[in-house]
Amino acid sequence: MNSDAMNSNSPHSKPDSPSSSLHSRRSFLGLTGTFAAALAWKQTAQAAEKPIPGFEKVAVDPNASKGWKPVSDRKIRVGIAGYGLCKFGAAWSFQDHPNVQVVAVSDLIPDRCDGLAKACRCSKTYPSLEEMVKDDTIEAIFVATDAPSHARHCIEVLKHGKHVATAVPAVFGSLEHAEPLLQAVKSSGKKYMMLETSCFHADLHAMRQIYKAGGLGKLVYAEGEYYHYMSEPLPSYKEWRVGLPPQFYPTHSNAYYVGVTGGSFTEVSCMGMPSVVKHLQAANNRYQNPFGTEIALFRTSEGGMARMAVSWDTPGVGGEMGRIRGQRGTFYDKYQGLEKKLPSLERPPLPARVASGHHGGSHGHLMNEFVTAILEDRKPLVDIVAALNMSVAGIVAHQSALKDGELLKIPQFTL
Repeated sequence: MNSDAMNSNSPHSKPDSPSSSLHSRRSFLGLTGTFAAALAWKQTAQAAEKPIPGFEKVAVDPNASKGWKPVSDRKIRVGIAGYGLCKFGAAWSFQDHPNVQVVAVSDLIPDRCDGLAKACRCSKTYPSLEEMVKDDTIEAIFVATDAPSHARHCIEVLKHGKHVATAVPAVFGSLEHAEPLLQAVKSSGKKYMMLETSCFHADLHAMRQIYKAGGLGKLVYAEGEYYHYMSEPLPSYKEWRVGLPPQFYPTHSNAYYVGVTGGSFTEVSCMGMPSVVKHLQAANNRYQNPFGTEIALFRTSEGGMARMAVSWDTPGVGGEMGRIRGQRGTFYDKYQGLEKKLPSLERPPLPARVASGHHGGSHGHLMNEFVTAILEDRKPLVDIVAALNMSVAGIVAHQSALKDGELLKIPQFTL
């Protein structure tokens, strides 16, 4: 563009001719279109940069490793399966634990498999979990695959004589895999742990410590909430997140009872509200699910009540949160109760290179708990019973919502 077009008020400029005026208008329109396109690109880029709820940055605790002591000098040989949208395979810091050697990884998509291998500093890759489980050098596998495959994949790992950790939930959408998964754990003699993030939030960890010390008594009432606004579904393998019934993904909220007490839910009445979000309408998803929000009222194994909410279609504050009230005390951000001598409420220390990670700084703690349970040959925090009790309750809750809140019994699981 010439200088005169940039400065029409110059004393040396000539009056615009029809053609020059047309050229100026076209130039202006071109600039306007370019600006609009750039603005749209910027907005798209900003949207893409918004963190997935739960993956927001958390403050790094400089004292997180203070007092950590190894329980063994042995290294567990670990395989990791899955490197999808959340990059979960590498997000838990297995590769940074001094008692772990990540010896193999797998993902169905070659580029993702290569990315996972690089992130975990591992050279051996497999095209699928089904191939990786055949590797006899692997002692334990972390299943970070799609939620509908969790139970099937964990059963496969256990059948091959390996310990298994899994992302949530333990079972998905149906009760058919619950009992087979329980039996696979029992018959294998291996450790199973569900890495439920709420269980190592600082507040829930404190609740659990106080409950174990008798500072809460029996819980009269518990609340758990998981709010994750999804006006558009997040990308997922075979689009399993499209139209996802909220209570099919219930563990982040249900942990605010099961993860505190080790108890269970015995019956449920759940209400759902038809959603204005397109993919959360029954005609637009494989689940024939009409609900974007489902609120469940549970009876607990202690005889108390719990309200557990999961919502995809309510913008605003999000995340995993909860509160509890007991016969000897309550916990709403802090403890208020009758017990005067409380144990330490701090989360246990982590190895120096292990990051606490996302979801309230829970990742590193959950991974360390799984690894330590193997080394000490003990039950992990979120074992198969707790995992099933958190997951199955949501499946039954969705059934209740489809029946307009009918009170339904929930199967119970024990070892």
